[in-house]
Amino acid sequence: VQLQASGGGLVQAGGSLRLSCAASGRTFSHYATAWFRQAPGRERLIVAAITGSGSSTYYADPVKGRFTISRDNAKNTVYLQMNSLKPDDTAVYYCYARAFTPYWGQETQVTVSS
Repeated sequence: VQLQASGGGLVQAGGSLRLSCAASGRTFSHYATAWFRQAPGRERLIVAAITGSGSSTYYADPVKGRFTISRDNAKNTVYLQMNSLKPDDTAVYYCYARAFTPYWGQETQVTVSS
């Protein structure tokens, strides 16, 4: 499967962004999907994840209550709605999908100014 991430940008603290990850090539509903992020000089960490059906989600503690992961399998797309953004959310964001084999999408930069 090929993953194309988009939606990043520059936003002021307290603002919102929505990231999208469009998939092609396989039956998307078979893939659990996640968003990761990597800040400069730091390791890549998971932000949120969602099962193939969308019935179950996971959020890392720093984003709980602010970010929402969702998916539209008819459109082969997973979303990350990010609200109440903080400067600490500044990072390169990656989408990830896995059935038996993991796939990484292209990065999208999110910059939150204070």
